[in-house]
Amino acid sequence: MKLITYSVFPSPFGNMAIAKSDVGICRIHFPEDAPFDHILSKIYQTEVLQEPRAFQDCIRQLKEYFDGKRRQFDLPIDLQTTPFYKKALTEVQNIPYGKTASYGEIAIRIQNPKAARAVGTANAQNPIPIIIPCHRVISHDGSLGGYGGKLERKMFLLELEGVYYYTGDS
Repeated sequence: MKLITYSVFPSPFGNMAIAKSDVGICRIHFPEDAPFDHILSKIYQTEVLQEPRAFQDCIRQLKEYFDGKRRQFDLPIDLQTTPFYKKALTEVQNIPYGKTASYGEIAIRIQNPKAARAVGTANAQNPIPIIIPCHRVISHDGSLGGYGGKLERKMFLLELEGVYYYTGDS
């Protein structure tokens, strides 16, 4: 049985959690998912231990990102999801800091041009937000689309990266 470790860290959104398996980062949780140990135990059906020291580098990189000093993460990840979602989210990881792509563009890049809605679903199920920057995926008309971590957070992250987006307001 696989052991999952996690740590809690302060973010602009409140206390968040980051979890990893023996392979790499497997989850990031927003504050509303607390208590984090309970949700992680439920997801992974295994023992979950809080190990703050094991996450110093991860937390440092996230802090640097939130402080506007990091544009890319250098962390091993363990993306445990369906093959299609994995393909879509791997392509989302290729969107550069400060840039966006539409759901349709991601679908085309993964050679499945009719799968824009499925790309949106993959994004909504992203277990590692921020590190896999699903906030950079927007609608084809330049509007925000959705965000599993709340639209205000998506706006904050895009503004942090200097991205301008269409809000629909005149």
